[in-house]
Amino acid sequence: MAGKVRPAVIVSREDANSPRALSVAVPLSSENRGSKYEVKMPRVPWLRLQSFANIHAINSVEHHELLDKKGKFEPAVLRQIRDAIQWALEI
Repeated sequence: MAGKVRPAVIVSREDANSPRALSVAVPLSSENRGSKYEVKMPRVPWLRLQSFANIHAINSVEHHELLDKKGKFEPAVLRQIRDAIQWALEI
């Protein structure tokens, strides 16, 4: 059974010399639980619904699993996601 395809924000840096073909991703969800582990995303044409970056579900994704780049978020939005990751991991 194929899993649901979920949009995600790639938060790892590009590294052509990485020892593994992995990226760090924060999945997006339309469900908002109102916690500090979620970042409200701006409305953009490539997301059908209001979306939230789910920091609790941060994961690694193999490069061959990345299907299609839909767009790019502004640096301020990526900063909010990184701040939430730092808060969640206490780093």
